[in-house]
Amino acid sequence: MNENPSVKPELSVVILCYRAEDFVPVFVKEMKEALDKENFNYELVLVANYHKDAPKPDKTPEIVRQLAQNDPRIVVVAREKEGMMGWDMRTGLDAATGENIAVIDGDGQMPPQDIIKVYNLLKEGKFDVAKTYRDARFDGLVRVVISRVYNFLFKVLFPKATVRDVNSKPKIFTRAAFDQLKLTSDDWFIDAEIIIRATQLGFTIGEVETQFFPNKYRNSFVRFTTIFEFIKNFLRFRWGNIFKK
Repeated sequence: MNENPSVKPELSVVILCYRAEDFVPVFVKEMKEALDKENFNYELVLVANYHKDAPKPDKTPEIVRQLAQNDPRIVVVAREKEGMMGWDMRTGLDAATGENIAVIDGDGQMPPQDIIKVYNLLKEGKFDVAKTYRDARFDGLVRVVISRVYNFLFKVLFPKATVRDVNSKPKIFTRAAFDQLKLTSDDWFIDAEIIIRATQLGFTIGEVETQFFPNKYRNSFVRFTTIFEFIKNFLRFRWGNIFKK
């Protein structure tokens, strides 16, 4: 593991930290422990975008800045929000400098060790994109139902995209693949956009199983109404000639 910040990282790990606050140091520590066992240079891109006028101030930006002071491998993205989760992800991906780029939620529902598992899949299978699918879920009935409806609709509208679990992370791209994706989504649809555009471009996509855990630190931002947002975006992509038959 190379700690020289002047060396271009082999892997950039974008961690979405929105309102994660005091859990961020815990997750970052676990992520570094997993990555430090590997023999490659890496950087962590901590995305802590915030709402300026939120009723309750978000401590996350200050927390990630403090972490970065002690580790040159940490890059901070902390901007006033101009969009939702998709916008957050895009700001983090755009800040990444690695030869390969991973993205994962920083709320502990996805084990940090999955980064290593998915990255090995990407390299060994020579895939353009590698990701997980949630083989076992422990995050409650509502999230499971929403996910099943979402994946069913996705398979009906985009049958060429044969992934098992659209929204599951981590997702890892080669730099060449990411540069061609040209993502635009500002909301939760960005995971689907990644798969749609990757399929359209003829990219190879590998998947490996994972477990998905409950969030013990805050309530989920996903609601049943999220399905309607998904449907709107599905229709826009399906009949907007973005995904070619």
